[in-house]
Parts: sequence; structure tokens; C-alpha cells
Amino acid sequence: MATIKASHTVVPNQPTPKGRLWLSNSDNSTRKAHSPVIYIYKAKHNIEYNIERMKESLSKTLVYFYPVAGRLSLSESGRMEVDCNAKGVTLIEAETAKTLADFGDFSPSDSIKEELVPAIDYHSQPIQEIPLLFVQLTRFKGDQQQQHGLAIGMAYSHPVADGLAWTRFVNTWAMVNRGDSLDVNEMPFLDRTILKFPTWSSSLSLLSPPPLSHSDHPELKPLPLILGRSDSTEEQNKKTTASVLKLTSKQVEMLKKKANDQGSTPCTRFEAVAAHIWRCACKARGQHHKQPTIVRFNGDIRNRLIPPLPRNYFGNALVATVTPECYVGEITSRPLSYAARKLREAIALLRDEYIRSQLEAVFGEEQLKCIRAFFLGQGEGRSEPFGGNPNLQITSWINFPVDSTDFGWGKPVYFGLGYVCALDRGIIVRDPQDDGSLIVIMHFQIAHMQLFKKLFYEDIFTSRL
Repeated sequence: MATIKASHTVVPNQPTPKGRLWLSNSDNSTRKAHSPVIYIYKAKHNIEYNIERMKESLSKTLVYFYPVAGRLSLSESGRMEVDCNAKGVTLIEAETAKTLADFGDFSPSDSIKEELVPAIDYHSQPIQEIPLLFVQLTRFKGDQQQQHGLAIGMAYSHPVADGLAWTRFVNTWAMVNRGDSLDVNEMPFLDRTILKFPTWSSSLSLLSPPPLSHSDHPELKPLPLILGRSDSTEEQNKKTTASVLKLTSKQVEMLKKKANDQGSTPCTRFEAVAAHIWRCACKARGQHHKQPTIVRFNGDIRNRLIPPLPRNYFGNALVATVTPECYVGEITSRPLSYAARKLREAIALLRDEYIRSQLEAVFGEEQLKCIRAFFLGQGEGRSEPFGGNPNLQITSWINFPVDSTDFGWGKPVYFGLGYVCALDRGIIVRDPQDDGSLIVIMHFQIAHMQLFKKLFYEDIFTSRL
């Protein structure tokens, strides 16, 4: 365990608006607990940071992002909202006897979580009293090569904002810490009511298209199960592990070329790499060729709504989508371009009307039950289907601007998740060095991980991909 040297409560350094902030259906439908991420910095010399400067810059940043200094609360209808009460966030100073090298490639693990990520106790205090942001600054011990390092571990409230929005918050804090001023065009857009759409019943007219039903939303339907099974309980109980797999810019381009075979529209990095992950996962599991499988992922809706959301929208702007159901044999025997096309079909679903319909349909009594349980200290519950074996959850952090997270001691050398997911999940991250390479943080069942890693690199150079 890291040694905690001090813990500070940081509040906005100016008076900020008070009151309740309405949270959208996207905010209310996401995971309820905090999401842990880590930034790793290293230098030839000891990284000097002034804790008073870090506190001051964070305090200034909270003025712009004042809901972050508030607390989650329940509305009369049982929805989550933010009580903007300026109670502040938690900033922790810590140090570890371990060196940078002791953590290897920083693959998510129990050690990473225990040493570098702030611990949150959801049981000894009401949810309404827990800060929305915890930050832990952990200094590493210098090694024989005089490599010194610093970890910034964060646990942020997911109902308050998605990963992209939180990354922009951290970048603003870093910019203020460097002494730069915030441009007026970089101010966060905080009003979630922009996602409070009229219900179909109140907006229907003779010219309106008919509302989409649940049957029009494959992402709301039950996911395929392993053949012969009636539920996913056995798969949910299997242990997962995590590995960090790096793709050079050359390897990314090779995958894009293979995924774009016979395609008229250039393949995106996400489509190519996600298709490769899906294919390797299907091969590593060794399942029957008639086993159904899908990929589930979230799409950023900021630029997909009409009109689009403001560029600096601070909140959750995500909806789920799924690929068409495929057979394992189709994914493994056909070229990579086949799987890439299925991913593109899932993305193509995310049009304005479809997004609005999903955001209306996704929030209901099941979500309210999960929220009530969370506030009663009964855990998160499961507000979305289990996306593990025989399926796959893939998350794209490719557009997160982590190359700009410079507090004054350079770019991070690593950015990633701070815990091991309990299901098969691939997270695609842009390398913070911004050299065109990508990092895949793969969470996979222990029984299949070694073969997955072998296939992950071998299949890039296989002629029939």
C-alpha cells in the first residue's frame, strides 16, 4: 500500500452558483460508482511539484467546473442530480516504496488499484456526502537508472460526466497549473437540459416520423449466450486479467489496410482495431463455429445530434450500440474487413432520431431501482447486460486528448484504467506521446488471455486477415 502523507479538501476559490443541476438520461443510465484512471509521468530527475500550487490551480479550475465540487443527490422522482454546494473535492498526497519499473507496463491490477488509485468507502457515509472527484498524487521511489516518477490517480463520478469530458477537465487543471489562462472558447458547457428532449407523446404531429420502439433498438435486447446455457452466471463468475498491448503506427496502418479490403469508404482506426480484437477474442475462446457473438460499445453523440452538442459539453454524451449478431465461424474464417463492416453497421445506427429514441427508452424503472440501491449502500446493481463471453465490450478512448495533460513536467508516458474489469473488454487508447501508435488495454478471462496475446500480434502479419 502507498503511504498517505496528507489529504486535502479543495473548494472553488470564488463563490459559485448554488442549486440542483439536472442530469440527463445518459448521465442517469451510466455506472453509478467512480471510475478510476491513472496518468504516469517520469523524468531523469525528481519531478518537483508544489502541493500548494496544485491545490490552488485545482481550486481555480473548480470555479469553471463548479458542479464537480458538489455532491450527488436524489430528486423527488428518484433520478440522480448534482447538488452544487461547493463542498469540494479530495486531493491526496502519497508515496510508494516501489519504483516505476516495479509496475511494469502498468497493466490494470489489484496492486495498481491499491497503490495508485484513491480508495472510496461507499458504506460508512451517505452517497450524498461523497466527493465527486478524488485525486491521489503518488511519488515513486527512484531506481538505479535515476528514473523518477509520479502517478496521478483519479476516481471520478461517472454520472457527472463521461471520460472525454473528465479528460478535458484534467487538461484545464493542467493548463491552469502551468500558469496559462483559460480561453473563453474552452469554457465548459454545463447545462444538461440540452438533452431533455420532448417526449414523443407531447411532440407528435402529422409530419413527425413514428417513434422507434424497443424492437428497433438491438442494443436494448438480450445479448447472445453461450450455446446450451440459459444465463450468463457461469461466465460472470470467471476471473479476468488485464494486459497492455501496444500497436505501433505502422501496425495500425496495416490493420486499417486489411480492414478496408474491398471497401469504398476508408476504415477508421477504431473499426480496424476493434475488428482485430473481436477476431482474436473469438479465436482464443475456441468456441463452436455456430456460436453467436456480438460487440457492444458506446458511441459519442456530441456530433451526431442535430444540432450537435456544444464542443465543450461537460456531461455524459454516450449511447450504446451493438453489431449485428454473427457466428464465431464467420468472424474467424472471413477477412478482417467482414468484422470491420459489422462494426461500421453498428456505428451507422447512431443517427439523431435513433439517439433521441434510445435516450428516452433506456431510462425506466430498472434504472431507478439501480439508483435507489446505490444510494441505500447496496452497490451498483447491473443496469446494462453482461457484455462478456461469448460477446465483447469495446471502449474507444482514441479521441481523449491525453497528450495535452501536461502539469509542467511533460506529457504522461501512460494513461489508462486503474482496475481490472470483470468482463471481457478492450479499451483502445491513443498513446500519450501522440506518435500515431495506439494502446489496447485488454481485459479477458484468465483461461484465454495468453492465446489472445499471441494471436493479437501474429495475426497482424498473417496474409489472410
